[in-house]
Amino acid sequence: MHERPKLTRDKPMAHASPAGDWVSIRRDAETGIETIRAHFKGHAYDPHDHDDVLVGITEQGVQEFRCRRRLHTSTPGRVILIEPGEVHDGHSPRDEGFTYAMLYLPARLLAARADALRDLGGTSGAIGFRDTLSDDPRLAAAIHGAFLAVHGAEGRLARDLGLDALAARLAGHVLAPGTARPRVPGPAAARARDALHARMAEDVGLDELAALAGVDRFRLNRVFRAAFGQSPHAYLVRLRLKAARRLLAAGEAPAAAAAEVGFADQSHLGRWFRRAYGMTPAAYRRICTNVPD
Repeated sequence: MHERPKLTRDKPMAHASPAGDWVSIRRDAETGIETIRAHFKGHAYDPHDHDDVLVGITEQGVQEFRCRRRLHTSTPGRVILIEPGEVHDGHSPRDEGFTYAMLYLPARLLAARADALRDLGGTSGAIGFRDTLSDDPRLAAAIHGAFLAVHGAEGRLARDLGLDALAARLAGHVLAPGTARPRVPGPAAARARDALHARMAEDVGLDELAALAGVDRFRLNRVFRAAFGQSPHAYLVRLRLKAARRLLAAGEAPAAAAAEVGFADQSHLGRWFRRAYGMTPAAYRRICTNVPD
């Protein structure tokens, strides 16, 4: 018999920096949903991506970020919608910084609510948003309600109702079936991408990667950037970070996670992890598992 997941009502774990930046995060063990409320001044995040669907709102200040190869500016009340795999960063152009609240939703949760998300065109979980920023007050209210239910550990019923209401409001913002943006890379870029996935933990050089892709190293760098918006090395770092994040959430120690995904050591993982997620690997593991280091 499986043990029922425990419902914890302790406060979300918080991480603060001497500069006044702070991150408050909670992970719902049963669903895998993460909620983050954070405040940053100046630089917030390096370019990175997630396996999850990100939906959030800017609460205070001006938030700028690059996504879909464009610079976006979000102000209080605006909704942010980011698909799985979309590379984005974050910073504040003003001295007072910005505060935002975000839900990281596993795509399977939205796929399970396909009746509400009619425009999904099935239950594959492949979600595309028409816009990265939206001025939809009702969607903002639905995000706020779902965020409070999960972040405040209001219980399963409040969580589930909040997510259903959010899914219903998101239905008007997803792309219709057959209209998703094409994301088909050229053959060389695709072969290089597949090699990076297959050999993520290995120390692959550019000449070796180019040979696997069937082109010279200079052409590979050009076609890879054109297809994925960044260099093969930046793509590999993103890939390793997401894998490490999954391992840490499952309770893997930072040193072991670093070795498993291909970082040189724990400090190497820590440098990249802080730049992408605003906290240390150990802090993230503690938040997800309540296991001390």
